[in-house]
Amino acid sequence: MPAALPPDAPALVLTAGGTGTAQEAGAPEAAAEIASIIRVENPAVDVRTAWAGDDDGTGGSPGRLPAVLAEAAATRPAAGPAAVVVPLLALPHPGVLASIRASVAASGISAVIATPANTSVPLAEVLHIRLAEAGLARADRVRLFSITTAADGVIVATAGGSEAVAAASPAAVLLAARLALPVFAASLDGRPSVHDAAAKLRGMGARRLAIAPCFIGPEARPGDLEAACASAGADCAPPVGAHDKIARIIALAYGEALAGIEAGGPAAPAGPAGPFPGRGPRTSRPGGGEDTGGQEAR
Repeated sequence: MPAALPPDAPALVLTAGGTGTAQEAGAPEAAAEIASIIRVENPAVDVRTAWAGDDDGTGGSPGRLPAVLAEAAATRPAAGPAAVVVPLLALPHPGVLASIRASVAASGISAVIATPANTSVPLAEVLHIRLAEAGLARADRVRLFSITTAADGVIVATAGGSEAVAAASPAAVLLAARLALPVFAASLDGRPSVHDAAAKLRGMGARRLAIAPCFIGPEARPGDLEAACASAGADCAPPVGAHDKIARIIALAYGEALAGIEAGGPAAPAGPAGPFPGRGPRTSRPGGGEDTGGQEAR
């Protein structure tokens, strides 16, 4: 994040997406809490929350993305993007990203869609924290005290199909190193499934399994996590949710996109190790056109 921002810097629009039921199940709270963390740590940034899903949003939910973009554009000069839209995602989710792109295009507002890069290390840290909070892992692997409820095999559960599983694999490897346990990434809505991963872990001799949900919350379909836990016979940690490390990942994505705008075009992600390999930020032009500044990660 730059040390100083011009007064007309683009707004950071933190955008959740999913189903209407998912929105009711916690999207407003997660988005509001993460936005609050970003505001405290970056008071010069105009942080707004929005929703890009299949419902109209009611009951205190974030405003619809086109309306939020229009409000941001009304306070800024016509030249340059009015906002940097950062999806409220820990991992890529094709359905949510498609909804966000469609909403930005429909708004007619010039905006950049930024996605985080190189987030495997902080994701592994948060997954470890959530497992420890649930009593399923030691909080500190150096202190070898016993936890009778600790799991001996972990499944990193994702939402977003095979693309999310592939993106979660580096974090799963790092989590395995932190816990000194076998860890596999699996999907709640695709392949390999959580059931498949559970069978693999049990084949390796693991007796007590734990699921570490690697998603913030609203992007997962309601009921999928509970069904996966029952199918795998596994205990479950809380989802990643509104952790301060997630807030910093989002702030970093905004800062990288802002640097790209100031350099004359959207910047590509920092490298292929992050959860959105090969996806550069996108600039949506009025009328629905789209310029892609990223190139395929190698």
